[in-house]
Amino acid sequence: MEITIKINGRMVSVEVSGEVAECYDEFQHKSENFSHEKRRHWDGREFGEYIAATEGLLPYQPTPEDIVCQRETLALLLSILDTCTAIQRERFLLYALYGYSYAEIGMLCRCSKVSAFESIEAVRKKFLKYFENHPNDWPL
Repeated sequence: MEITIKINGRMVSVEVSGEVAECYDEFQHKSENFSHEKRRHWDGREFGEYIAATEGLLPYQPTPEDIVCQRETLALLLSILDTCTAIQRERFLLYALYGYSYAEIGMLCRCSKVSAFESIEAVRKKFLKYFENHPNDWPL
C-alpha cells in the first residue's frame, strides 16, 4: 500500500504494509481530532461555538463609550508627548509604534544606539512620572 508523507518539507510517496498504513491513517485521524480539541478549549468554548464566534459574527464594533475613551487616552498621550523635544518624540515613536530597535533608530536618526536609548528612556520616564502623579486622571 502506498502513503504520502512529508519529509523535510517535501511530500514523498512510500510503499508500506497494510498494518503500517492503517496505523498512519489512525495517527492522522487522532492528530486532526487533537487539533480540533485544541481550538475547542483554548478559550473555554465548544468547537461549534468557536466556529460561530469566529466565522458567524460581524467584525468588532466599538461602542460609543469605547470610542470616547480611546480618543481621551490618545489626547492624553499626545499631550504628554508634546512636552518632549522633537528628537525624543521621533525616536520614541519609531520605537513604540514601529518596533525599531535602538540600533535601527540610531541608523535612521544618525545617532548612536545609546543616544537613541536615552531619548526613549526620557520619554518613558515622563509617562511614568505623569501616571504616578495622576493615577485617577487618565481614562485607560
